Amino acid sequence: MAISLGSIADDYTGASDLANTLTKNGLRTVQTVGIPDPSLALPDVDAVVVSLKIRSVPASEAVTAATEAERWLRHRGAGHVLYKICSTFDSTDAGNIGPVTEALRDAAGGGSVLVTPAFPETGRTVYLGHLFVGGQPLNESPLKDHPLNPMHDANLVRVLARQTRGAIGLIDLAAIAAGPAAARARLDALRTTGATMAVADAIFEKDLETLGEIALETPISTGASGLGLGLARALVRSGRVSGGATAEDIIRPVDGFSAIIAGSCSKATLRQLEVAERSMPVLRLDPERLISGPDEIAAAISWAGDRISAGPVIVAASASPETVSRLQSQYGRETSGHAIETAMSIIAAELVERGVRRLVVAGGETSGAAVDRLAIPAFLIGPEIAPGVPVLRTVGNAQGDMLLALKSGNFGGDDFFAAALAMMH
Repeated sequence: MAISLGSIADDYTGASDLANTLTKNGLRTVQTVGIPDPSLALPDVDAVVVSLKIRSVPASEAVTAATEAERWLRHRGAGHVLYKICSTFDSTDAGNIGPVTEALRDAAGGGSVLVTPAFPETGRTVYLGHLFVGGQPLNESPLKDHPLNPMHDANLVRVLARQTRGAIGLIDLAAIAAGPAAARARLDALRTTGATMAVADAIFEKDLETLGEIALETPISTGASGLGLGLARALVRSGRVSGGATAEDIIRPVDGFSAIIAGSCSKATLRQLEVAERSMPVLRLDPERLISGPDEIAAAISWAGDRISAGPVIVAASASPETVSRLQSQYGRETSGHAIETAMSIIAAELVERGVRRLVVAGGETSGAAVDRLAIPAFLIGPEIAPGVPVLRTVGNAQGDMLLALKSGNFGGDDFFAAALAMMH
């Protein structure tokens, strides 16, 4: 199987977001969970998105995992590899966006790597190197309080400069608006001055198309799903892929029960839980009890197990920012986060053992933990539930066919949970 486009995603929900974007824009796409085992038979596709969990691990671990995935993708024909990052540039001053991009650049032979997290469809835009979230500078948005990677600087040139050894350049909106030739000339000029990375502005979808065209001429790029959109459209225009991807067959029905697991503490997820509570049973767990012992996990499994045969249930460990901050102060950020993710993944796996075959998971880290515990090797990409969130159908799954939705905490409208389950039936 030779592929036209490879991608390395830094978490599982981000991988689904990108795979969804590629599929919508004409590429037959499969999402793998880690580097696939050689025994896994993958379908004939145009693009492969390798899902990793490297956003918040030590930079050295992230670099090792990403470079291994890059080698795997190159061996399968990928001429261009996109390092898919979060559109809110979640990354501390220690990394991991800068160190991983540097390592992939070195593996590809140098040059200047185009970098942009812009995705106007989801409210992420970049102007003069500054990232805006829904019209707010990144450091003034709710992401300033992210529990793992709080973002206190909207200037991505500065953010990357603190993480990397090389010089960081900027391709401003004026060059991009002038078209691919002008943007290409700016990237070439930065390369000659020794810039290892070039942050690119993007306000409109046409800007992403320009960036996709020039990025495709290079071996590596770093960006959110918006850059994936540009790359996919450039591939279709080039004639290297047919542009005939279809997602409808992915959602043919599966037998079994339905459940929702929520670990995200974002405002969007908290609101979605409030709305869902009007139409389905919701169990709100005590995050502190999840951290302190197994009793809360056992109670949650029992509660949900008693109800899933009657209809969908929701088990949520989502909490307010104030509660999260208190727990992190008391137990430590990494310890508390890992304990809650592990607990929610155990609950998800036990519900699958009890017959759940339609599963919605809210939260990037929670999704990663759940998919890992379920040992799902790959997904085919189905129709979009909400921007950035497709229905996923398992490939090579030991539990048989399942439909899933892995939702980044910030994504989806107020009625997301009901909409997701409706699309899975």
